[in-house]
Amino acid sequence: MTHPNIIFVFADQWRYQATGFGGDPNVKTPHLDALARRSLNFSNAISGCPVCCPARSSLLTGRYPDQHGVFVNDVHLNTDAVSMAQAFSTGGYHSGYIGKWHVDGHGRSNYIPPERRQGFDHWMVLECTHDYNDSAYYSGKDETKRVWPEYDAIPQTYEAQRYITEQAESDNPFLLVLSWGPPHNPYETAPEKYCEMYDPATLTLHPNVAPEKEAIAREELAGYYAHCTALDDLIGELLTTVDEAGIADETIFVFWSDHGDMLHSQDEARKQRPWEESIHVPC
Repeated sequence: MTHPNIIFVFADQWRYQATGFGGDPNVKTPHLDALARRSLNFSNAISGCPVCCPARSSLLTGRYPDQHGVFVNDVHLNTDAVSMAQAFSTGGYHSGYIGKWHVDGHGRSNYIPPERRQGFDHWMVLECTHDYNDSAYYSGKDETKRVWPEYDAIPQTYEAQRYITEQAESDNPFLLVLSWGPPHNPYETAPEKYCEMYDPATLTLHPNVAPEKEAIAREELAGYYAHCTALDDLIGELLTTVDEAGIADETIFVFWSDHGDMLHSQDEARKQRPWEESIHVPC
């Protein structure tokens, strides 16, 4: 396997603890748990800068924020580094990116021209949205804004499956990056069947959630876990596609998150905090 295919899947704001393999007693993530059991599990993976744009810029360039210059959200990542896609391209890889980008800095809903795509070939992307059920994107060089049908992670995954199947028939290896918006808030917007799986009243909270924050933590965690389980099912579908395409033995599959979510531990919300819930990510 001198030139393995690379499938790099990542979610936004999914903390390490919100997985079965990470020890969470509430969340249902059977596909990720099975993946972790047969994978190299980086159990101490830490987000070098736990906020979306800096972490994504580091992923794409291999640089820390003090080198790539992105320290906060909605700032443009320059093109002076050799990006992930450019590096693989020199090795004969075709590259694809699907989903949330969030390193362009020219408006969250604006078209991103090819010269600002860090070398990716296949392109079905929006800079940023968290309206998962009315989620726009641009395809290729077409400047027409389109909308993903239903909960956006589902059709984004279908497109990734189509890309994998198509590329499996090629003689060249491929790099695919699939970037989902959930489980980032708003927490209550996962498909109903997943929301019904979690009763806020029965959840076990981290001991560092203050009593006065328990009610809101329970409500938000129930929605957060619903997003996680929805994505876990999509992980299972992706892995099935890899198997059915006959490329499992020549493909490296990576799951990662840019940062975590405090969810009222330490009396804090979201990310950008030097606590375990914010910085510890699955990888």
